[in-house]
Amino acid sequence: MGAGCSSSSSFSLSLPNHHCFSSTLHHPKSTSTFILSTHTYSQFHKSSSKFSINSPPNCGSGSIPEIKTTQQKSFVKNPMSDPHTIDSELLQKLVYDALVWSSLHGLVVGDRNVQRSGSIPGVGLVHAPIALLPYSFPESHWKQACELAPIFNELVDRVSLDGKFLQDTLSRTKKVDAFTSRLLDIHSRMLQIGKKEDIRLGLHRSDYMLDENTNLLLQIELNTISCSFSGLSCLVSELHRSLLSQYKEHLGVDFRRIPKNNSANKFAEVLAKAWMEYNNPSAVVMVVVQPEERNMYDQHWLSATLTERYPFCIAVDSSGIGIQDSIPWLVLLPCQMDGIGIQIPSIRKTLVEIDAQGKTLSDGTLVVDGETVAVIYFRAGYAPNDYPSESEWKARLLMEESVAIKCPSISYHLTGTKKVQQELAKPNVLERFLDNKDDIAKLQACFAGLWSLDDSNAVKNAIEQPGAFVMKPQREGGGNNIYGDEVKEMLVRLQKEGSEEEAAAYILMQRIFPKDFPTLLVREGICYKEQAISELGIFSSYLRNKEKVIVSEQCGYLMRTKVSSSNEGGVAAGFAVLDSLYLS
Repeated sequence: MGAGCSSSSSFSLSLPNHHCFSSTLHHPKSTSTFILSTHTYSQFHKSSSKFSINSPPNCGSGSIPEIKTTQQKSFVKNPMSDPHTIDSELLQKLVYDALVWSSLHGLVVGDRNVQRSGSIPGVGLVHAPIALLPYSFPESHWKQACELAPIFNELVDRVSLDGKFLQDTLSRTKKVDAFTSRLLDIHSRMLQIGKKEDIRLGLHRSDYMLDENTNLLLQIELNTISCSFSGLSCLVSELHRSLLSQYKEHLGVDFRRIPKNNSANKFAEVLAKAWMEYNNPSAVVMVVVQPEERNMYDQHWLSATLTERYPFCIAVDSSGIGIQDSIPWLVLLPCQMDGIGIQIPSIRKTLVEIDAQGKTLSDGTLVVDGETVAVIYFRAGYAPNDYPSESEWKARLLMEESVAIKCPSISYHLTGTKKVQQELAKPNVLERFLDNKDDIAKLQACFAGLWSLDDSNAVKNAIEQPGAFVMKPQREGGGNNIYGDEVKEMLVRLQKEGSEEEAAAYILMQRIFPKDFPTLLVREGICYKEQAISELGIFSSYLRNKEKVIVSEQCGYLMRTKVSSSNEGGVAAGFAVLDSLYLS
């Protein structure tokens, strides 16, 4: 069959490419928000010759080629710097083993070519799009990103409590963006009725790129709703650790340089702790999902981990009688510990189903399909197409008015909007919410340039040098941003029309130029040799009950890699693949 990967037709770019991985699988929505996509990886050039792995890759024999002896084997001096130099026989074995590992360990998504793959579990599975080997990333910048996580947690919580700041910051956007307007209406309703969230839960992801010109780690965005890939990203890290360990004599690298990634366990743990704070052992965790979701397995990993790894056990005395009779005696214990285990049940519901089956009791308890809901975990509801009718909006309002713990609440959701991000980057604004000067300096050091379209100098510069800027609307997920000459065209049009209100729907952001590098990308059993860029997302969790901060920590990471000719970067949107990092 020839080489395990084929090179894409190449072409020169005047500038390296920018940031824009979307967050949902969405995003997630990623961005998350990053969405494990079901779309064809259109950024792989159609002219590329392809190597399809449908059977053990050895021309005609049907058997896996034997690895050469130590004396004969081909040793790759530095595969992290140029994996394109790996010889074809070794490459075939790596790809084949990666696909087997992915299939056996659940590193899968629904196949876009199979009609029911987004609705029926187990139907139409295909391996998730992945990088074959990890991305080399400076350890100092990795530590910096991890250190920022709890600071951003605190910032999100503080900002969410300032309803006037959120309403004022997004007031102009509200006039031209119907989606943001509806979110603000719900937020305003909560302010009017004096609704307070004593228990606040956040599962966040802050996305960064390493700028080549300045060698600075710069933030792209902070995601506060539907942060995808906590389930699959930890599997990619383990896949890469497995490959580097198995082929250590051939690759000559240390698999221990890939950081352990416990994102699924950590997210499940904080959901379990939130469930405990709700104080009702018969209540459930409700995952809000889209009607069709080919990234469902990323979500199911989290639900399964929650149920299997974090049961609550009841301590009992010798007579078998419970020592106490209220929730405080429940202790979070591993499954192996003795005791009467209480598993935390989870249910999956769409917004339409919540509207049809949900109600709130007189005390604010949310009941959906007969189940009391303790925690609401949003993996939908972050984009306008999640609300095609009034039914979905009624469901969102119903949940917000209830006493269930929301992840996120409407105020946390709004805190993650692009306009709020831009406002927080202004001089002296962080000081409104944070007291620690060192923490403020750390956040400011990672902020890229952010401007409102009210800033005439920034608009002038963007028209003159459109390649140095990105225009961003108030949206999560991939495919929404504006780049290159289209930035100039949009700004010129807005100026001619005098459309100040439409301009309020966007922000301008400094375009980040990460260094591109050779990599091997695998999608639908086909390996491609490409030049690529990567984006690092740091997961974090935050749980607070009134004045007590129960959890605030970094929870693992998501590395996404895309071909350098692509502007957008959502995995679920089909622009990127899942990756891990190798600390250098």
